[in-house]
Amino acid sequence: MASLLIAVIYLAFVSLGLPDSLLGSAWPTMQNIFNVPSSYAGYVSMAISCMTIISSLMAPKLIRKIHTKYIVIFSTLLTVIGLIGFSFAGYYWMLLLFAVPYGLGAGSIDASLNHYVANNYSSSVMNFLHCFYGLGAVISPNIMALALNRAHWNDGYRWTAYLQAAILAVMIISLPLWKNNKNKGENGNVEVAGIKETIKIPGVLLTVIAFFAYSAGESTCFLWTSSYFAGTKEGMSPDLVASFASLVFAGLMLGRLISGFVSRFIGDRMLIRIGIGIELTGILLVALPMPGYICSAVGFLIIGTGMGPVYPAIQHMAPVNFGWKYSAAAIGLQMSVFSAGCTLMPLVFGKIQEIVGIWIMPLYLFIFAVLNIVFIETAYRKIGKYRKLLSASKGE
Repeated sequence: MASLLIAVIYLAFVSLGLPDSLLGSAWPTMQNIFNVPSSYAGYVSMAISCMTIISSLMAPKLIRKIHTKYIVIFSTLLTVIGLIGFSFAGYYWMLLLFAVPYGLGAGSIDASLNHYVANNYSSSVMNFLHCFYGLGAVISPNIMALALNRAHWNDGYRWTAYLQAAILAVMIISLPLWKNNKNKGENGNVEVAGIKETIKIPGVLLTVIAFFAYSAGESTCFLWTSSYFAGTKEGMSPDLVASFASLVFAGLMLGRLISGFVSRFIGDRMLIRIGIGIELTGILLVALPMPGYICSAVGFLIIGTGMGPVYPAIQHMAPVNFGWKYSAAAIGLQMSVFSAGCTLMPLVFGKIQEIVGIWIMPLYLFIFAVLNIVFIETAYRKIGKYRKLLSASKGE
């Protein structure tokens, strides 16, 4: 029964990844249909992310009052509504309207499941969990590419909604599996701290800033990779351009799959260091002025592979770094700031590329990858010093 529950949790993360890569893969076509500037993708992304921030900040309170399984089911239902809404959008403003359920569904399911897994399972399970997020995010750009080739962009959203609805049905059927698997900290088992109390714990704020830097790179890749190829390479069909949106997601899946096997041997902190090193290598490959698209395509795949372990490793360390009491709020804060980065930074890049050109994307990614590792290392050193002080005071 426990293994079946893990399988359902993995499937929930497939559903979480499905909506995330659709906008980036479809936007070069949607932009022309709606007759809006390319940067307007950033406003839709911002609306989705604002809703995700709200639901992520609500997650600690929801976790105290509602079982994770109900949060997951209701959140998935919201994303189905958002996807269906996008598929019927005839005007640009309708995208902004249906971004509300689209984003609200993503935040709560992400924060609640990350907290559940971080408190109940190993680092390997956490990495495999996020690997399945990558699987969902790889599937949907290819659904969109098929729709652009055989039908219309609306159908890409509609077909994805059907798949999401099927996953929701499986989750509802599997509700009895959760009966004997109550989350630590749910329904009063362990006291769960709030946001205000948690932000004062040493290292929490620095990991939150690191998450912002990570989100700037990841979300920019999600939204602008297809546009990068469309703007810097010539002679590619719209469906081929759309399919390139899956490169980073495929890399994320690969990186997390590998991390799931090796995390028990090298630990979360080393995974983060190695991952960001690989990410920087991929960025350099994209920046090379090579003819054709192969080098850049390989580069984006490597970028995603490097990013893969960073997100799950930081969140899996939350209970160890900050304790059971603060882990839910710490993860909720990380999620909300991650969503804030997803809200703001692709929009910022959209404005920059309109002025300078989309060729600037590798430099933009490089800056945030460096900031990510700097803040992470600073946070964990501060946490280490704080633990030594606590040990010394207890010894006295």
